[in-house]
Amino acid sequence: MTSLDYGNDYADIRDQVRRICAGFPGSYWQALDEKAEYPHAFVDALTESGYLAALIPETYGGAGLPLRAASVILETIHANGCSAAACHAQMYTMGTVLRYGSEAQKRKYLPGIASGELRLQAFGVTEPTTGSDTTQLKTRADRQGDTYVVNGQKIWTSRALQSDLMLLLARTTPVDQVKKRTEGLSTFLVDLREVRGKGCEIRPIKTMINHNTTEVFFDNMVIPADALVGVEGRGFQNILAGMNAERVLIASEALGDGRYFLERGVAYAKERSVFGNPIGRNQGIAFPLATAYAQLEAAEMMVRKAAALYDAGQDCGEAANIAKYLASEAAWYAADQTFQTFGGFAFAREYHIERKWREVRLWRTAPISNNMVLNFVAQNVLGLPRSY
Repeated sequence: MTSLDYGNDYADIRDQVRRICAGFPGSYWQALDEKAEYPHAFVDALTESGYLAALIPETYGGAGLPLRAASVILETIHANGCSAAACHAQMYTMGTVLRYGSEAQKRKYLPGIASGELRLQAFGVTEPTTGSDTTQLKTRADRQGDTYVVNGQKIWTSRALQSDLMLLLARTTPVDQVKKRTEGLSTFLVDLREVRGKGCEIRPIKTMINHNTTEVFFDNMVIPADALVGVEGRGFQNILAGMNAERVLIASEALGDGRYFLERGVAYAKERSVFGNPIGRNQGIAFPLATAYAQLEAAEMMVRKAAALYDAGQDCGEAANIAKYLASEAAWYAADQTFQTFGGFAFAREYHIERKWREVRLWRTAPISNNMVLNFVAQNVLGLPRSY
């Protein structure tokens, strides 16, 4: 049986991240939420600290830390009431370039991404008509000489308006000309600074949370042939390699959110007195909070396991997906029970419960629906027949 170290807790990193977060209280996030504005100051602070470059090797200007360290960074941000959703893709989207890009691409882009001079936060995959069925996407990239011409549409491409670069998945070989539908897709690193208004249009989407997401339209957008990352037709495999890291990091954010809610809920249950007693004395309040704690503890162990497997270079698909599922469900339960504990005051914006409650609901849907995680477990782990 394989023995694994379940991961350093990086106490020094946690402490430093807490100090950064202390400068961005709930009022900062509430003001941004009301105006649907991007947290530029917070992102700048994280960039200057070097934490967004945690996973980039030192050779290219990053910190060269393991996934476990990145997990700790994001968990701590969310546990302290802040949100890394505005910039977490800067951590992991570059993984496709790091693994499959040419040395020229790595040296051209990774140092700038590490320093924050370049922002790679946009990942163009999902489309309006295909959703999670990625292999059926309709966006085409046709080779024409030393360029590719791109046509199509992406949706839920978060932070495209705040990014300099976008990782794009497009079909380069028609689906009726490939043996498997996972073939014929390619990844491209698109310089948005060069194509905006020249075949690329980005439109913001208003949502229930301040997530800065967009839809992107491509109309004969021309990009250079050297924008191709890796081998043409192998794009699906390229992005799959980075999805496990994404699952672990999103699970870490959800775990942090759950910790934030539980701390607030427990504190309120101790201080709020009704009928002469603190409400936490009632099992109707205490038991749900205790259940939330147990669920978060279990989720944390799976997050640690998934990160340990990833850092050890072992297959972590099962663990990463389960970690995302358990952490998102535990976070939502903790959020809802804390909301219930606060009662009517949870609806008051000054308590910062309703805003975070809206935000944490996202993790059950994105970056992959929990139903799709269960499909994965049923088919690939339990060996049950495919349901779709």
